[in-house]
Amino acid sequence: MGQAGQNQGGRRSSRNNLIVPQANQALQQLKYEAAQELGVTIPQDGYYGNYTSRETGSLGGYITKRLVQLAEQQLSGRSNS
Repeated sequence: MGQAGQNQGGRRSSRNNLIVPQANQALQQLKYEAAQELGVTIPQDGYYGNYTSRETGSLGGYITKRLVQLAEQQLSGRSNS
């Protein structure tokens, strides 16, 4: 058996399993919108190895911020805007 998080081909397996798989499309859309606003191009093959930590970190932080905003709106009973 290989290291945790790797499958037999040496490729990393995703640990980001969605609790609600139906949300995948909305999350992908959010990722593309965030990247566009930050001026970061999403790699077509999904490989981020050529990106700086600043680029991927700012993208992840922005997405997290938006998800928190959406959750707060939902919890307060406001519609998505």
